[in-house]
Parts: sequence; C-alpha cells; structure tokens
Amino acid sequence: MAVLRTVDHALDGPWEMIVTDPGACTHPGDIDGLPGFIAAPVPGTAAGALRAAGLWSDAAPTPLHGSDVWYRTAVEGRGREILRFEGLATLCEVWLDGELRLTSRSMFLAHEIAVDLDGTHTLALAFRSLARDLARPHKRGRWRPQLATPGSLRHARTTLLGFMPGWCPGVEAVGPYRPVTRRGEGDRPTAIDLRTSVADGTGSLTARFDLPGAAGPVILRCDGRATVLAETAHGRFEGRLDLPGIALWWPHTHGEPRLHAVTAEAEGRSFELGRVGFRTITMRRPFAEGLSLAVNGVPVFCRGACWTPPDLVGLPGERAAYAPLLALAVEAGMTMLRVGGTMLYEATAFHDLCDELGLLVWQDLMLANFDYPVDDPAFRSALDSEIGQLLDRLQASPSLCVVGGGSEVEQQAAMLGFPEAVWHATAVEAMLREAAAARRPDLVVVPNSPSGGDLPFSTNAGVTHYYGVGAYLRPFEDARRAEVRFASECLAFASVPEPASLTQARLADPRNPAWALGVPRDRGADWDFEGVRDHYVGALYGLDPGRLRGDDPERYLVLGRAAVAEVMETTFAEWRRTGSVTAGGLVWLWRDLAPGAGWGVVDVAGRPKSAWYALKRAFRPVQALLTDEGLNGLHAHLLNETAEPVDAVLTLTFATGAGKVAARAERAVSLAPRSALALSSAALLGRFFDATAAYRFGPAAHDLAHLRLGRPDGTVLADAFHFPAGRAAAPREIGLSAELVEGGAGAALRIATDHHALSVHIGLDGEGRPADNWFHLAPGSERLIALHATAGRPSGTVRAVNGTETVRF
Repeated sequence: MAVLRTVDHALDGPWEMIVTDPGACTHPGDIDGLPGFIAAPVPGTAAGALRAAGLWSDAAPTPLHGSDVWYRTAVEGRGREILRFEGLATLCEVWLDGELRLTSRSMFLAHEIAVDLDGTHTLALAFRSLARDLARPHKRGRWRPQLATPGSLRHARTTLLGFMPGWCPGVEAVGPYRPVTRRGEGDRPTAIDLRTSVADGTGSLTARFDLPGAAGPVILRCDGRATVLAETAHGRFEGRLDLPGIALWWPHTHGEPRLHAVTAEAEGRSFELGRVGFRTITMRRPFAEGLSLAVNGVPVFCRGACWTPPDLVGLPGERAAYAPLLALAVEAGMTMLRVGGTMLYEATAFHDLCDELGLLVWQDLMLANFDYPVDDPAFRSALDSEIGQLLDRLQASPSLCVVGGGSEVEQQAAMLGFPEAVWHATAVEAMLREAAAARRPDLVVVPNSPSGGDLPFSTNAGVTHYYGVGAYLRPFEDARRAEVRFASECLAFASVPEPASLTQARLADPRNPAWALGVPRDRGADWDFEGVRDHYVGALYGLDPGRLRGDDPERYLVLGRAAVAEVMETTFAEWRRTGSVTAGGLVWLWRDLAPGAGWGVVDVAGRPKSAWYALKRAFRPVQALLTDEGLNGLHAHLLNETAEPVDAVLTLTFATGAGKVAARAERAVSLAPRSALALSSAALLGRFFDATAAYRFGPAAHDLAHLRLGRPDGTVLADAFHFPAGRAAAPREIGLSAELVEGGAGAALRIATDHHALSVHIGLDGEGRPADNWFHLAPGSERLIALHATAGRPSGTVRAVNGTETVRF
C-alpha cells in the first residue's frame, strides 16, 4: 500500500531578489533588466539573502522597511494547482505572469490562490515599503507606549522585532519568511481537522477532511485501531475513534511525551495525517487566584523561559534551527516556553519538536503594549482570521496549553493611569475565548500577560511580570513576600556570556564603549540591565562593582556571571518549595538577540550562560532545596516530579569554609512518584542548632549548610547550599584540584576541593561545554562533571570565585 504524506511541495525556486526605491516599480515588468538581483532562499528574509550575498553588516543592519523588495521565480506545470503562502512579511502583492492575484497586509496570515498552469510561468512577490505605509495618516491610540516606535505600528500586523530600541538590533523582517508551496487539487486530503480528548482513561480522536472522488470505505487508523469514516457531504469524511487505555502525553519531566500517528486509507492508498497526543490541561484554582496548571490531573510547576527566534536576521523555521535550542531547554529541565506578543508565531516545526520533546507551549497573540484598533472592522477581521489560522494549524498539538491575548497591553494602559474600563482588553479576550472554544476547547485562555488582579500587574493574582528581584532591585525575600502566583516573565539581567563568546564578538573588555551596545535597556529609562546585575553583585559579595569594573574587568565579569546564577537559583528555590503559592516562572529571555550581555540564558550563538546552568540545577525534576525560615531554622524541601519512586539518602551538613563540621544529619528517605516532602533542620538533627544564625547567642558555628540528596550507591541527585553570613568571595587558597577522566562514556572532569569552593567555573579551550558550571562545592567534596561535544582531548581551566588557584587540565 502506498503511503503518502499530506503535505504540500515547496516552491523553492531558485528565487532571486532585488531591493528598489519605494514605489519605483509598480508592476513586475518594471524590474525586468534591473541590475542588482541576488539569489534569495525561500523561505527566508531579504536580510538573510543580503547576508548570504555578503551585503549585510550585523553592526549596521540594512534598513529595509523604507524600500520595496521584489522576489521572483519560475513556476512550471500543467493543470490546476493551489499555491500557498505561509507567511509574507508584511505588505505583499502576489503577481503571476504580470497579473495581480493577491494582496496581503499581515505577516501573520497564510493565503492560498488557485492557478491554472500551462508550461512555464513567472511568480513575483512585491513587498512594499512598510515605513511608507506607516507614515500615512492614522488614527492615534489612547496611549503611546515607550516600547516601540512609531505609534502607527498599532495598525500593522507585523512583528515588533526591529522596532524596539534598546531591546534588539534594528533588523527589519521583510520577505517570504515562511514556505511558499504548491499542491494539485484533489490528490490528497485537505481541510484536515484532528481533535483529541481524554475522559476516564479513554482517548477520543475525531477526524474530518476532504478527499473528493474517494470511492469505497475511508478508514481512520491510530494506535493500531481503526474505524470507518462517514461521508457527510460530497468528498467530506468524518468520524470518531475511541481509544481505551491510550498512552498519554506528558511533559518530559513528569513522564513520556507519547505521540500517536494518524493515517487515513482509501482505494489502496494510505495518507499520513500527522501525529496527535492525548492529555488534559486543567486549572487548579480560579484565574483570579493565580494561574496554576495540572496535566492529566497532576500539578505541574511550569518553569522555563520566554522564547526568542533562533536567528533574528533569517527567521528560520526548519527543524534544524530549532532542535539544538529546544534540546538545551529540555536538558535544563524546563517544562514551558512562552512565545510572547513582541515576537512572531513560530513555524510548525517548532511546535512539532515541542510535542516530541515534552515541552509545554504558552502562545501569545502578536499584540504588545499598543492600543490596538479592535473597533476597526478591517483590523478586527484580520485578527480574527489570524487567531483562527493559528489554532487550526496547531489543532493537534498536545504541547500547546495556554493561549494569551498578548503582552503588556493591559499593563501599559494601567501604568499610564487609565481606569480598568480602558485597560482591560475585553474585545481581544472575547475573540480569543470564542475561537478557542470552537477550535481548541482544551486550552487555557489568559486575557493578557500580565493580567488578573486589581491592577493587571499585581503579583498575587492571575499572571504577573515579576521583576521585584531583578529590575526593581528588591531583596531576595521579596520573591516570597510578593506572593507571586505565576510569573510569565521574570528575572531579566544583562547576563554575561562565557569568555569564548565574548572573545569571538570582540567584547572581552566591559570598559570598551562597544560593550554598552549589547546591554539591553527599556526605552526612556535612565538605567539599564547591567546596573541591575551590578546591584546584586554588590548585595551578594559586598563589593563595589563600578570600582571593580575599572580595576579588574575580568573579575568584574566573573562575579557578574556568578551573581546571576545565584539569583536564579535562590528565587526558584523560594517558588518551588513546599507550601509556595507560586505555580510557575518563565525567565526573560531564552536567547540573546545580539552579541553581548543580553537578557538571554543562552547567548546569540546558542551557548549556555551561567544563568542556564543555574536554571538546570533549579529545575531538576528530582530536587533538594534549602530555605531560610528564620527562627524556625532551615527547611529542606524534597521534590520528585517523576512517575517513578525515588529511594535516597538525605544528608545535611553544617560546616566552616575550611571543612570543620559543626553539625550533621543523615536520613534515608523514600519519595513517592510526583510527591514532595519538607523537613526542618531541627527534625533532621533531632536537637536545637542555630541553623540560620538567627538567635545571635554568639558567633555562628558554621559558614555554610550543605544539603545533599543521593542514591544509596552515592550518585548525587541534587544538592543545595545556604550561607548564613553571606557568600565570602575574597580569593584565598582553597585546595582546588581537577583531573581529566576519559572512558567509554566520554571525557569528564573530577573536581575536588579542600575548603569550600564558591561558584566553580570551567573554561574549555576549544568547542564544547561542561554538563554543569558555576556550582558550589562543599569542603572536602568532589564532583564528576561530563564534558559535552569536545573534539579531541579536552583542555582548559577550573577556577572558583573564592579561590586563588587556576587549575589547568
């Protein structure tokens, strides 16, 4: 039996492109004979084509919105075909053989046209000047945000990337950035609609599609089971297949993200309709009390980051672009990625990979900060189509769990003093709820990010953008005091990349004026996010970061990396502890949009920063945490999110930095699947010990507390540290050592220390990275750290923030 994929064929050219003055060419014939055409991959962007041709500078991106950009290619064939345009950025005319066939004003809408082919034809795409269109008279909104300029962007359906000074480079998205495809009429199922649900352990798959001319029975198959579909109209087939005991889809931290292939059979042919997952998403409390999700009835602490495109210039949408970044998200223990309203809708390959990898997706509408003209029928109609196409395209994606009405629209208006009647985005919320109810009733709808409280950015309701610890320079205690329910954005810092990335970008010296170009800031603010990072360097280590920057720039960067890691781990320990009201936290941002100390937890080249390593520790599915409960001592929190029981040994040690033990407790523990356990230091020790140095009876007997959760065979599952008197970062000899171990499992480093080692960091001479970095070592302990993707025998250095040693291996 022939098996056919129900996908269109790419119209991949070859294509060529030319940039012209706005309005200079009104017809495809006007560009014939013009000099300056270059090869232009499709899907792709004009910026990407210019870069490939050596006509692009990352330091000074070529402005494109002020020009017209023409693409053209030859189309060969005979008979009627459907041409599909998945994404055209942004004002585009589609011409076939000199005839205007389509005009699009939205980057976010797909279009189809039927064409009759008879030989060789010329297809031309004219991307008209967006700047020229924005300069026309437009009705002004009730408020004008600082985020992006010009204000007339409120009328345009295009990404804000490239329009946000201080946030990202001025790279302007122009071109057919998503595929242009073709298909014959009637040769494959079309209008495919697959929906899944689960009730009482039985999965239900409903299917509907068009297959004109099919004779005989049309059979739907999934999970080794089948049903015959009914022909409900000419060429339309639909039906339902019940699947008792179907294997469910889980986030990767909680189980297996099982997917099931769906096929249809007709007249000896088998058509692949795609893959589906079966799962439930439910709210654990009313939204006003804070977003909190359960998957298949099991609470999930949603942690991860706000997503950024793999490449700001080319806006790639293929699996190869997404796969390494999403693999890093999985390795870091992330359970959720949010595609925010300042970005763009990612390609289907992104969602396919999230389905496969077990990563939940929060998808915003591409609306941010502006007072959008939803009272304009044309705008409203375009937005309604955009929502419908989005949900139709992701109709079978189990990873999609939350859809939101956009980013900071309500917050922007509320912060400018408007009353709730103005700032509450009721029209967009109603549109989104109606579309979700019709197409994806399994999804959770969030009105806006943030929203849900007396003010939309209230921390103790709905969802919030929490920057108390971070931009607002609040102490660590604020992470608990604010009673954060769900932080859909948090913890933004100018996070310093590793030295190799800075050297490659020629940004190794923070005193260089070019350094500031890579540091993000909010437009109009008199501070930037480097100052935020520096504040916590001072708070953690008792140093003047400004003086340190001038006197010892290398150490200034080292302590900056260490501080960001400390803040990340400390904040998420508060939020993940037993008894916490917080149900999720998504760090701003996932990846840098430019070289330098950007918001990303991975840099522009996709290399992990200190923040990524900290989150990897903070997000462990099997986790051990320590929290300071003041006069109640330290509390150990043990978490097991997995579907398997964990038998382990818990050790809590109080020691001086030199290794003298003041108190120690050890206990065997059994953690049931998807369970949590809290134990006080008093319960573990069985006696009084001033674990937090709160009683002030005299000098503290210890400098640090070390909690270790390990297998009976000695394998460390998780550990945590507490420093009652702060982190002593003054360099001294600590007896740090490192030994390279090579074996069948690959290279690894055995790192040991005599005294406490603060923020141990590994620097490799070549490509590759360690499995962990910027971690603490208890006095007299050692760790074996795997080295990933290194070519040949690895070499490099090991250092600690509080050590004088530089250990080479």
